[in-house]
Amino acid sequence: MKKILLILLVCLIGGGIQAQENQSPYATNFWGDGAWIAGGVGLNVLGVISIQNKPALTEAELAALDRNDILKINRGAAGNFSKSADELSYIPFYGSFATPLLFLLGEDERKNFGQISVLFIETMATTGAAFTLTAGNVEKSRPLVYNENLPTEERIAPDAQRSFFAGHTAATAAATFFTAKVFHDYNPDSPARPFVWAGAVAVPAYVGYLRTKAGKHFLTDNIIGFGIGAACGILIPEIHKKGNENLDIYPTVSNNILGTGIDSKGIGLSYEF
Repeated sequence: MKKILLILLVCLIGGGIQAQENQSPYATNFWGDGAWIAGGVGLNVLGVISIQNKPALTEAELAALDRNDILKINRGAAGNFSKSADELSYIPFYGSFATPLLFLLGEDERKNFGQISVLFIETMATTGAAFTLTAGNVEKSRPLVYNENLPTEERIAPDAQRSFFAGHTAATAAATFFTAKVFHDYNPDSPARPFVWAGAVAVPAYVGYLRTKAGKHFLTDNIIGFGIGAACGILIPEIHKKGNENLDIYPTVSNNILGTGIDSKGIGLSYEF
C-alpha cells in the first residue's frame, strides 16, 4: 500500500511539472513539492500520535469545570449536544474534498489537473498538520463536556478534550478556498468569481455552525479553524504562482530550540529578498 501511494505521489508531482507548459499560472518543482508533501504527511503522523496519547479528564477535573470561566462569546455553546448535527456536518465536510474535481470541466485546468492535484495535496497536508499538532497538544474541553445529561464517560473521554481548533471547519475551508483561488487565477475575467468565493465562504461557515450545534466546538474554535483553512487554501496556490518563487510556506520540525530543550512542530513562512 505504501509503495502504491509513493508511486501515485511521484506521478502527480511529475505530471505537475510537465503541466507547467500548458498555460498554467503556477510553477511546481519535483523535489521542492515532494519534500513539502512528505514533511506535511510526517507532521500529520506526529499530530495524530499526540491526539491518540491525549489524556482523559479526571472526574475531579470534570467537577471543577465552570461555565463562567468560558469566554462570553463562547458561553452560549456550553452544554450543546446534537448527534444529528454532528452527522449532518460530515456531508459538506466530505463534499468539499471533491470540489477540485470541478476543474476537469475547464480545458486549461483539465490539462493541468496533475499540478492542481499536487497543490491540493499540499494544501490539505499543511492544514492537517496545523490541526493535528494543535489538537493533540492544546487542552480544551468541547462544549458537550458541560452537558450534565451526558454520561460521565463521554464527557471525560480524550476525544472530548480537543475543542481547539475546529478541524472539520479548517479542512472544509482549505478545500473550498483552494478551489476558489485556483478558479480565480485560471479565470481572471470570469463573472462567476464572486459567486465562487461566496460559496467558498458559505460551506465552511455552515460546517462550523453544525459543529457548534453538535457540541464539538465553540465559536472561536470555528473562527480560528476557518481562518487557518482559508489561509492555507489561498496562500499555497499563491506562493506557487509564477513570479512568487521567493515566497515559501512549509511544515517544520525543530529540536531543542536555542538550547532551551523545547521542541517545535508547525508551519514556517519565509520570503527571500
